[in-house]
Amino acid sequence: MQQAGLSSVEELSQKAGVSQWQIIRLRRGLARQMRVEILLYISQGLNISLVELLATFAPESVSSPEAGSSVEELQQEYQRLQTQMKQQQDSQLQEFERSSLEVLEAWLLQWPTVVYKVKQNSKLPAIKLLPLLRPIERLMQQWGVEAIASVGSEVPYNPQMHQLLEGTAQTGETVLVRYTGYRYRGQLLHRAKVSSLPQSQQ
Repeated sequence: MQQAGLSSVEELSQKAGVSQWQIIRLRRGLARQMRVEILLYISQGLNISLVELLATFAPESVSSPEAGSSVEELQQEYQRLQTQMKQQQDSQLQEFERSSLEVLEAWLLQWPTVVYKVKQNSKLPAIKLLPLLRPIERLMQQWGVEAIASVGSEVPYNPQMHQLLEGTAQTGETVLVRYTGYRYRGQLLHRAKVSSLPQSQQ
């Protein structure tokens, strides 16, 4: 776990996608009673091969003369599971793309026409384009992406959330948001870019 940069069973459990109970079973020497699929997930969580995992937790299964065929079977099972996992990942990615496209459908259908009309009439008011961006905003909401602050707003300066583009500001002083920042599921994705206000406005 240390070599894999993991500090706890809970962390390995999350990375491998298995329950902590399965990891405890492995540590208790019950590797031979566990499903190969679970062992494969744990080995991937530790960034080692399945054979390396077994050599550590069930050495008798890979070191004895009669173990040769079982190791070969394990390797075949390992390859089969690798292929199966790849297919599952591809399927999940396709499902993710399909659901995203469903949200963006209206935008996909209308945007090329909008681009064409703007090229034909450069004086077309830009405000008419804003409703077409709602599907993208809805998709961002579904993904858990939220804006830190809106452009043009005046907010207390927070160096953890804001990047100062120009001027100087102390924590808590009012600054102007020039470019919005984002959080993703509560974690900082991009800091909002801000500038200090003229002295007369502070």
